[in-house]
Amino acid sequence: MTDGHVARAGATVIEMDGVSVVRGGSLLLDDVGWQVREGERWVVLGPNGSGKTTLISIAATYLWPSRGTVSLLGEMIGTVDVRDIRRRIGLVSASLEARIPPEIKALGVVVAGATGAIAPWWDRPTRATTEKARELLATVGCSGLADRRFELLSSGERQRVQIARALMLDPELLLLDEPSAGLDLGAREQLASLLARLNADSRLAATIVVTHHVEEISRGTTHALVLRAGRVVAAGPVAETVSADVLSRAFGIALEVGRFRGRFTAQARVHADVE
Repeated sequence: MTDGHVARAGATVIEMDGVSVVRGGSLLLDDVGWQVREGERWVVLGPNGSGKTTLISIAATYLWPSRGTVSLLGEMIGTVDVRDIRRRIGLVSASLEARIPPEIKALGVVVAGATGAIAPWWDRPTRATTEKARELLATVGCSGLADRRFELLSSGERQRVQIARALMLDPELLLLDEPSAGLDLGAREQLASLLARLNADSRLAATIVVTHHVEEISRGTTHALVLRAGRVVAAGPVAETVSADVLSRAFGIALEVGRFRGRFTAQARVHADVE
């Protein structure tokens, strides 16, 4: 369970083999092997600088590895037009949020997702597209925010609107890069409930959520990938991988890991150090 590969039944959604990323002389990912299969719900854990966002950027086709091979949704990257693959992937990230014009209304943000655009400046959406956007806003608990400017939404509301936008393409793969970052307790728990519902949605071949905190692992998560300094510490079924031993090695501190009502908890062991 330490090489990043997990054998499961079902079609392969993501396969990375020997993936390394070097930028500006720094090794961001180092010989990563990772396989995600249909029906799996993954969480990617690790400290700051461990390579989580780099990994997701590769899975979203916005970053090319320096070495290694990547297959997404049955297509080998480098042999196909990645724009076709992107239409099958839903992405929620801070970098994408920063590009959304603040004056656009929430409904417009979601409508733009139908074509992968950031804002619907030149699009003329059909009635069906607009209705679908309204339905997705309701799905994420934001139906009353359709006419509110994006800049006036709370952090939690912006994240849920982004998720609605990502779902407009009916994606096979949903990628969420630290969706709980900056959220207060209430917003975090609302998001956790939404992610649990998405984990149960059979239309999504796979979901991948990046986080720092085990408390943010939503119900229905089946697998975990743990990174440290660009390398895979462990990957496999979540109950085996989100363990005190694995997380202590990843975060460099002795941790106790438990579960309360199906959700993980972690805290430092008193007077203990990890070399």
